[in-house]
Amino acid sequence: MARIRNPSRLVAIVARAFAFTVLVLLSAPAFADNGTQALVIGQTFTVDSKVLGETRRINVYPPPGYAEHLHASYPVLYMLDGGLKEDFMHIAGLVEVETGDGVMPPTILVGIENTQRRRDLTGPTTNPRDLAIAPAVGKSATFRRFISDELMPEISARYRTNGKRAIVGESLAGLFIVETLLQKPAMFDTYIAVDPSLWWNHHALVKTATAQLAAMPGGTRTLYLACSSDACPAGKDAIFPVPRFTAILQAHAPASLHWSLHRFPRETHATVFHPAAMDAFRRVFAQPVDP
Repeated sequence: MARIRNPSRLVAIVARAFAFTVLVLLSAPAFADNGTQALVIGQTFTVDSKVLGETRRINVYPPPGYAEHLHASYPVLYMLDGGLKEDFMHIAGLVEVETGDGVMPPTILVGIENTQRRRDLTGPTTNPRDLAIAPAVGKSATFRRFISDELMPEISARYRTNGKRAIVGESLAGLFIVETLLQKPAMFDTYIAVDPSLWWNHHALVKTATAQLAAMPGGTRTLYLACSSDACPAGKDAIFPVPRFTAILQAHAPASLHWSLHRFPRETHATVFHPAAMDAFRRVFAQPVDP
């Protein structure tokens, strides 16, 4: 029998496969010709955004028992790259499993589907290489205003929310999350940024982090940072932006910001999101243990 060298990686792969197998039914058509029907486990709707000047699709996974427990309210986990063909499927699977196992509380997952990803998730830049990646970049402030002024009120009107808000994303989405923490920290209670692209605009967020942390208003917040072998290569903490950012956090983060860095040396930028999200949910949403 072959030896399993990385059991935790195997668990993540199996969980991802299970999540996809079950959640793909969210978008499956009904098969009336043979008497079967699609198994619908989520909801989808659109928001006609005046801020963005376009229509945005939102995918929602309500927690198990939502329809039965009519007096219960729930925290909301917003996720970027939240389309059915993006990351919504496997993150919803993690929320399903972690909630069922009692690792995290029942949570409403809200996936924001992309239209122009690189436009919405990046701040302004003067780097010619950044400017070349897409026809439009640098509109993160507008996208953030869409989330705060239009999407959040829509979610509160449609669902029973309890005021607790978290956000999760990877790569450019992780960049957006760190930028939001530094520039609009009151938007969320919990920030989960996986392999954030802090190289954007000549490492601008890293360079301005000290001043922004000093100006951060009061209020308890949580930041979970994860990085792969690509974002945190061994022995190169002094030059790569994610470990440099964590060094600034170590020296200058206010006591009310509970932050942590978790390295995944066996993962690459392409593979880190799922295992990191599973680890993050278990850590930052940990349920109290009964005595």
